[in-house]
Amino acid sequence: MTRTGASPTSRRGAATRFHRAVYRLVEEIPRGQVATYGQLAALLGWPRAARAVGYAMRHCPPDVPWHRVVNARGGISVRANLGGMVTQRVLLAQEGVQVRAGRIRLDRHRWKGPRRSRRLALPALAQL
Repeated sequence: MTRTGASPTSRRGAATRFHRAVYRLVEEIPRGQVATYGQLAALLGWPRAARAVGYAMRHCPPDVPWHRVVNARGGISVRANLGGMVTQRVLLAQEGVQVRAGRIRLDRHRWKGPRRSRRLALPALAQL
């Protein structure tokens, strides 16, 4: 694959490592707070990899608090499975996160990130 066509998910091993890094970071988001796909990508050191974070979240293990990840506008991302969108809204409401007009107030509920900084070094991501 050419450099311009490379993506964080273009190599199986790199994608798996990237996905695990995303899941570890999502597990750090406290109850009652949310993070955006782009924010997670930036915290991992790859601010242009928001879509790769979204792809990782599509394959998220059940024990990861996936519902705490929202889009850049604070909205619940559209899915083919509408039940997943309702479930996300309910889970967030149970944690005290209000969803009004389909959005979450990021100024109130956005997670500030982990105390330590990190940068995931993956060759596939370096090509972004």
